[in-house]
Parts: sequence; structure tokens; C-alpha cells
Amino acid sequence: MAKAVLDFSGSRVLVTGGTAGIGRGIAEAFLACGATVIVCGRKDPEATPASGTRRAEFRKCDVRQAEQCRALLEGIARDHGGLDVLVNNAGGSPEVDSATCSPTLIEKVIQLNLTSAFFMSQAAHSVMKGQPGGGSIINISSVSAVRSSPRTAAYGAAKAGLLNLTESLAMEWGPERIRVNALIVGLVATENSLEHYGGEAGLKRVGAMLPLQRMGTPGDVADACLYLASPLSAYVSGAKIEVHGGGEKPVFLDLAEIARGTDGKP
Repeated sequence: MAKAVLDFSGSRVLVTGGTAGIGRGIAEAFLACGATVIVCGRKDPEATPASGTRRAEFRKCDVRQAEQCRALLEGIARDHGGLDVLVNNAGGSPEVDSATCSPTLIEKVIQLNLTSAFFMSQAAHSVMKGQPGGGSIINISSVSAVRSSPRTAAYGAAKAGLLNLTESLAMEWGPERIRVNALIVGLVATENSLEHYGGEAGLKRVGAMLPLQRMGTPGDVADACLYLASPLSAYVSGAKIEVHGGGEKPVFLDLAEIARGTDGKP
């Protein structure tokens, strides 16, 4: 794994939504590589991410509020002298009927999955632009950004917007040595997916339908983040890297099988 060979000692890393799921895995990977890691969220966690004796620092922040994002980054710059890596990981959405979901829910989902990353990136830019090494911003997007997203339409639209935001900021901020990249993340086994897919048996059934015969793990996403934050990707900016184990099986293959069975042809 990348964490076995990369050294982030002295680096300062902020992971939004870093107290659980994929975000927690990302935070733990950077800790394992020696970084100083800050995670943020709206509620105090029962325990912060840790690696060995090293533990992430938690700071409260509603990433949907621009003023709270600015205050968070100002505090980090004051206490740690700057910020080298921002991972915009906070996101998610409940499943709802697109025809009847409330305007309030639509707005909140877009705020959490798109607007928050813009606010936090702006705040990080104010710190990173004055640093000799600039910085690295990594946006966690989703396969829902590049295919249909029924019952999570606002989420898919927001994650698609995040990919465009990535390209735009990479173009604007490149001269200030700030690299901006995105991960297009596929199906990942977390505590939430365990419930969504009906437990371990459900996760195994879903994994068996993917090319690599398993669902992803938070560690898989974390390793891609380590790469994008490291000198190995010094000339990588504006990229959209797919972390989905080969992708989901195209539905037309199943439709063709059904049609052949209906027609009685081999």
C-alpha cells in the first residue's frame, strides 16, 4: 500500500467529514505516514481517527457555512503554521423520490456535496497561496457524478459539479502552485453501506458483481489520496481519477441476456 512508502512527516492535512467512513480511513492513512491531521464535523465524535499512538485533532465546523470554513482555516494556520493538504470528503445523501423531495432537502444535499467544497477550497487557498510549496486539494466525488443517480439525483448533480469545480480551480490556482484533483469513488464498504446492502452477505453479493470481485475499502480511497498529495503527482492537477475497481457492469449486458432468453436464442 502507498502508506508503506510515503512520508508525510511535517505535513499538515485537513480531512472534512473525517470522523467516520471513507474520511476516517483517509485520516488514518495520513496519520500512519507521519502527517499532522485535523478532521472536522458538526458534532464531536466518540473518538478521533488514530494510527498507533498518533491521533487526529478534531475541530467543529459546519462546512456548509462559508464563515465557519474561513474561521477553521484561520485557526489551523495560526496553530500549525499553514496547511499542505485539504481533502474535501464531507458528503452524502438520503434516498428520496425526485418528484416529491422538498426544496429544502435538495438545497442541503447540494450544499453538503458541492458548495461546501467550494467554500473550504476558498479558505484553503487563502492559506496555501502564500506557501512556497503551495498545496494540494483533493475532492472526493462519486460514480454518481458520471452515470445516472436515481433517488439521489441532487447528490449526483452535485458530485458532477464537483468534477467541473476541480478542473476550474486547477486552472485558476495552478500558477500559485496549488494542485486540485478529484477522485471518482465507486462502491465502498463502510458502516453505512453495511446497513444499506443488508449486512456482510449483501456486501459480498455486491462485490461479486464488480470486476475485482470485491467492494472498495476506505483504505483504497486513502491510498489514492496519498498519491495525489505526494511529490509522485507533482505534475498532476485537474485530474479525475476513478477508484472503482473497474466500474459497474453495464446494464445493457443484462438486458441482452434477458432478450436472448425471451427469444429462445443462444
